[in-house]
Amino acid sequence: MPDHPFHVAGGVFLGHNPARPEIDASFLTRPQAELPDLPEAASTSRRRKLWEIPHKFHCPVVGSCFAVKELRSLMHKVMHLPRDTSDFVLHTTAVGACENRSRLAELLHKTLEKRYALTIRRFAASKTADGVRQLWREATASGVELPGALWAAWTHPACDSLLEHEIYGDIHMIQHQVGTGARADLKTLQALRTENAELRRQVDVLRQDAEAARHEKAGETRALGERLTELRAEQAGRDACIARLSAELERLRDSVPELRQRQALARRAEDADARATALAAQCREQAETVDRLQRRLAELAPADNRQAEDTSLPDSTGETLRTAACESLDGKCVLCVGGRSGAVGAYREAVERQGGRFLHHDGGLEESLHRIDSALAAADLVICQAGCISHNAYWRVKEQCKRTGKPCLFVKRSGVSSFGRVIADLCGEEPEAVSTD
Repeated sequence: MPDHPFHVAGGVFLGHNPARPEIDASFLTRPQAELPDLPEAASTSRRRKLWEIPHKFHCPVVGSCFAVKELRSLMHKVMHLPRDTSDFVLHTTAVGACENRSRLAELLHKTLEKRYALTIRRFAASKTADGVRQLWREATASGVELPGALWAAWTHPACDSLLEHEIYGDIHMIQHQVGTGARADLKTLQALRTENAELRRQVDVLRQDAEAARHEKAGETRALGERLTELRAEQAGRDACIARLSAELERLRDSVPELRQRQALARRAEDADARATALAAQCREQAETVDRLQRRLAELAPADNRQAEDTSLPDSTGETLRTAACESLDGKCVLCVGGRSGAVGAYREAVERQGGRFLHHDGGLEESLHRIDSALAAADLVICQAGCISHNAYWRVKEQCKRTGKPCLFVKRSGVSSFGRVIADLCGEEPEAVSTD
């Protein structure tokens, strides 16, 4: 340790003394006049230059106010340094150049004045050391603009020796704390770098998965687009075919006159046939009911009345009437409505045996009812087998014969023998027109 006192924050270390190696702490209670002489700040209103402040303050100023790259760039402007000069050599060289007024010291001073002009202006508003101290403490408490506050405080005209050493002690401890925090930050930084590397790896994996999924989805989208194009082409082909067939249909409709009316009539005819079939079934059910009731009545009626009924008109219903009788059917047309389809030939033979002409209509079961009108107009005698015709045919025959007065005989049974007996009975008596009510 040198013989002269070494200044520290708030006191001094005494020179080397083998008899008293401990620190002299009497300065804490010693009057101000007994403290070692410290360099006093110049009592002037002019701000001090960089080379005018104590030399030991140059190290904190250069280290805190200039980054290494910036310091290297400024020093290369005024001196020649090897490119591989270390950061420590740059720092010590710059600190040594600030002890006296030199080109580097002037360049650094101008740079500091220009950079911290606002902070210097704010500190210049305070005219006393206490005011400068308060501003410095505010800067250290906030941690904002600390290098600018350091430069503005040490160069302030009101900064005395006590404030200079107080600021020196504060900045010295702040640098230690910064170093400790930097080491902790380095550990944290290393952990963050490791975590960042792991996250980057995971991000790369996820990016690869996303890229694969994107390619897969793009392939599916292309396939769906191609399929959609095919479907649109098929739809266009179907539309063209439909348009062509529609045009051909219109041409065919125009070529066949009254086609739509015929189609409407055909639909009406089909509906009428369906209704006729239903009514025929209903009529058969009603006829069966009538037969059942008549058999029941015949069983309950007296025997003589049954015999009289059977001899008066054999093989006929209660509604059957004898409308014509003649000695011979020569030249007369006999229309048979209904009957069994397998017995039509026998019916024809029975009529032609008596010399008549035979006409037949199935009563609307298969043949159209429109043909029955022409058959009724051509017939001289009508035999209606009521049990084997439709309901509409029954009423049409009855109303037509009643209106024209044509002889009509309604027969209940449709057997060949019953038809033959009816023909024989008609040929044995004089023809007589009877009402069909």
